[in-house]
Amino acid sequence: MKTIRVVAAIMKAENENGEPVIFATQRGYGDFKGGWEFPGGKIEEGETPQKALKREIMEELDTEITVGELIDKIEYDYPTFHLSMDCFWAEIVSGNLVLKEHEAAKWLTKDQLDSVEWLPADITLVDTIRGNM
Repeated sequence: MKTIRVVAAIMKAENENGEPVIFATQRGYGDFKGGWEFPGGKIEEGETPQKALKREIMEELDTEITVGELIDKIEYDYPTFHLSMDCFWAEIVSGNLVLKEHEAAKWLTKDQLDSVEWLPADITLVDTIRGNM
């Protein structure tokens, strides 16, 4: 089975009430169109996961981030491929999170994390994130 290596940014901020929130995006294309995920993308040959994540967030959201600590490495078998996803905490440095490839996006509080339909690999990370908010 083919393995696809990707990275995901878990962007944490505070809402107007001072509550921690996490940024989630809804896929706008492909087999998983409409599903919710943490933004990111494929690691290109010769890239470190951190460099790939910075590049992907700039390409997809026109936003510069700093990449923080690795939260987890998710290994997930989809029907036609194996996904290996490095998930990092990230903070916005500059930019306005312009949706170039996604249908929608939301900032979710701890209580709202279950309000979207996460893609199968991404949902495995939700409880870990909830415990760190």
